[in-house]
Amino acid sequence: MSAGAATITVGGKNFTEQVLMAQMTTALLEAKGFTVVKKDGMGSSVLREAQENGQIDVYWEYTGTSLITYNKVTEHLNPAQTYQRVKELDAKKGLVWLDPSKANNTYGLAMNRDEAAKLGIVTLSDLSKALNSGKELTFACNSEFYARPDGLKPLQQAYGFSFSPSQVKRMDSGLTYQALKDRQVDLALVFMTDGRVPAFNFVVLRDDKGFFPAYALTPVVRRETLDANPKLAGILNALSAKLDDQTMARLNAAVDVSKKSVDDVAAQFLKSSGLI
Repeated sequence: MSAGAATITVGGKNFTEQVLMAQMTTALLEAKGFTVVKKDGMGSSVLREAQENGQIDVYWEYTGTSLITYNKVTEHLNPAQTYQRVKELDAKKGLVWLDPSKANNTYGLAMNRDEAAKLGIVTLSDLSKALNSGKELTFACNSEFYARPDGLKPLQQAYGFSFSPSQVKRMDSGLTYQALKDRQVDLALVFMTDGRVPAFNFVVLRDDKGFFPAYALTPVVRRETLDANPKLAGILNALSAKLDDQTMARLNAAVDVSKKSVDDVAAQFLKSSGLI
């Protein structure tokens, strides 16, 4: 198909998952006949502003980020409500949310798989039971999560448990994975689609009460761009349909852990998924 050589500007933030999504989107659109300008490595609010100003046509955003950070909504919504709300609020700003993927890059609490199996801990409710029955488990998290209004304190309230100050080890986000891998702690705060989760054989405890906000990875396009290029929706929705937590974690790990190039990982995924 030829898109009449329409030029689409694709944006991306400054971490692996976003750089990958920008490259996948670029390669996919080029394969479909579009001319693409790629601008990745941008800060979150700068990127969002650039899209609102018409400098970026499309990028992949997280539902929770738009809800909480850009639209300042504080009420607790489930994933479907979160998507609906940002779709409505952002439509007023000329932005169209396409189909959300099943990749949800929200917070999670992870354990080493063998340890979780030994203790019979599958969900956060199981963790609460273990702690309340006197299990001394240590938890690594960053300082932000420790203090956030949607962080550790309300999580403990929601699930009815409490870590003592000596059980919580505060450290930089990236170090929590290594501390858990090296068994310096029993639990660690992770991001659900981080490549180190499968690479280090962690298991993420199921958030059975739905405490954490939804951060569904979703293509967002300027209304003007979509009106001029209606075929964009189908192309991007087809990519969105192929993504879930495990897939994104595997792709992120290919770059972060196996040190493969973003271009190669993106191209290989698009081909193996039958998208190009």
